[in-house]
Amino acid sequence: METTGNNNNNNNGYMNQAFVGSLNASTISIPGAYKPNDPVNGKKTNPIETAGSGDPGDDQPGVETGQQGKQRASWNNDIEFLMSCIALSVGLGNVWRFPFTALENGGGAFVIPYLIVLVLVGKPVYYLEMLLGQFSSRGSVKVYDFSPIMRGIGYGQVLATGIVTTYYATLMALTLRYFVDSFYPTLPWSYCRAEWGPECLDSASQETSPANSSLVNSGVRTTSAEFYFTNIILREKASIDDGIGYPSWSLALALAVAWVIIAGIMFKGVKSSGKASYFLALFPYAVMFVLLVRALSLPGAFDGVLYFLRPQWHKLLEPQVWYAAVTQVFFSLAICFGNIIMYASYNRFGHNIYRDANIVTTLDTFTSLLSGVIIFGILGNLAHENNTSDIASVVNGGPGLAFISYPDAIAKFKFLPQLFSVLFFLMLFVLGIGSNVGMASCLSTVIKDQFGHLRNWTIVVGIAIVGYLLGLLYITPGGQFVLNLLDFFGATFVALVLAIFELVTIAWIYGVKRLCRDVEFMIGIKTSLYYRICWAVITPLMMLTILIYTLVLYEPLKYKDYTYQTGVYVFGWCLSAFGVGQVLFWAIPAVQEQPAHLGLWARIRKAFEPLPNWGPADPQTLKRYQLYVQEANEKEMFQRSSIWHKIYDNIFG
Repeated sequence: METTGNNNNNNNGYMNQAFVGSLNASTISIPGAYKPNDPVNGKKTNPIETAGSGDPGDDQPGVETGQQGKQRASWNNDIEFLMSCIALSVGLGNVWRFPFTALENGGGAFVIPYLIVLVLVGKPVYYLEMLLGQFSSRGSVKVYDFSPIMRGIGYGQVLATGIVTTYYATLMALTLRYFVDSFYPTLPWSYCRAEWGPECLDSASQETSPANSSLVNSGVRTTSAEFYFTNIILREKASIDDGIGYPSWSLALALAVAWVIIAGIMFKGVKSSGKASYFLALFPYAVMFVLLVRALSLPGAFDGVLYFLRPQWHKLLEPQVWYAAVTQVFFSLAICFGNIIMYASYNRFGHNIYRDANIVTTLDTFTSLLSGVIIFGILGNLAHENNTSDIASVVNGGPGLAFISYPDAIAKFKFLPQLFSVLFFLMLFVLGIGSNVGMASCLSTVIKDQFGHLRNWTIVVGIAIVGYLLGLLYITPGGQFVLNLLDFFGATFVALVLAIFELVTIAWIYGVKRLCRDVEFMIGIKTSLYYRICWAVITPLMMLTILIYTLVLYEPLKYKDYTYQTGVYVFGWCLSAFGVGQVLFWAIPAVQEQPAHLGLWARIRKAFEPLPNWGPADPQTLKRYQLYVQEANEKEMFQRSSIWHKIYDNIFG
């Protein structure tokens, strides 16, 4: 399953010397070689270049030269890229979304499909998007220069990313509200209010006395942490038939703070966000390990963890579990939204992307399982408090789980619960900011690529203002209803359909064979059969199967027990059609841009072919790449042309 490099002994697999040229040539430009500072002009130059290189912008870690001579910023060093990817992919998708998805799908019944989907979909697609971004130094839209007629995939993914970005920031507002509340002498969610009635159970650690044991046994009670989140933080309504209400002023203020921080980190592009990535990536783990120790020390925690880890093999035959696993992998790794392509596009050309892809996907899985153990340990304790063995019944599922179960556990801390609460919600905020910065950066990169004359700070401020105004929708009493609707129709479904288009376009229009040649040219690594077969067959088929299942067994979307009005469903499907329809919308101008003397069919076929300047951003490297492709094409001229041979050659050639 691993790839092996044929040049690893000489150059660590970072470059293919066959396409670098003579080391004594005056115009040498080695992909992947950082350049020390030039003492004369402060620019970075290749130490093996002679003075008359004439290639001042090649592969600089601070600036790269694009196809039209534009300068493109890049990471200060390799570690910043890795940390930024960790901060992007290891976020609320792991700590917030994974536990409630596992809870809704049977705990241990979900873990096995999740791991299988991660290996067959998540890891291959993550590596694929990293490769495309680094190879082309293009954002999530311009990367489709390898097949211009499919550029609408990038625009549709930008739409989905924009929707996720707006509601993701409101989750940051919720964490800030809890962060501030954590400074009260008594945690405000740790005790019941009179208006919540006898069904309320104090979240603070208490001994169950014989006097109230009969009340506990009479049925499952709701914790004060859940009452607090639903009634005080969200002010949630039973339905939105009469409107969604007005935003909460405290959450509106918290949302403004969140966007100011996001904009501040993005102010100077990857230069500033890269520096912030160290803290954004590493700090959350320190807090998570503290919470892990506390969660496992609670009475009944072992039963909850066992429920989470015990496989239920019969559940593997239920399509719903697999659908949940695929969507979780999408959100957890942030694949097929354009974010990974965008981050990798700021890499130096010869960076060892294979290593980073393995590190991030492995760490992402570890974090999901770690947060699952913490949450289900807490749920096991809640079941113990309620004298029930039904883990799934002790708390409502849904996005609020992280804002109910985690605070409930913290309230049980006997020693300085306020301190642990401050640390936890700071961690949650840091996790969310890391992911939100990545998504907002994807939007700013697309805008910058289209409108190069705009300054970065104007784009960032514009995104923050629009994101804030749209985010106000989600902090109304009916905001969670809106979030649930847009999450499915505007993000999950659109991303799923466009992911299939993306995989088919890369694997069968551009070609797995050519992609693998590009990988070998860029980093000198031969691609293994595992990746080839996943890219060409397994991953697209799994995605297509999940899509068909979604459409065939579709049931009207609900939020808890509420069914939306008919007009809301119509709006939702129109939003999905608009996102997916970008593929057709942008295909038309791609065909029209082809030479006018060609017939319609010839213009359509040509629109599927890469643009003349497709390839590495550096002009010298691009020339060598074009020569490399030309030589490879000449060797294939005399091969058999049957359809079966072409299919076989595309996968294994």
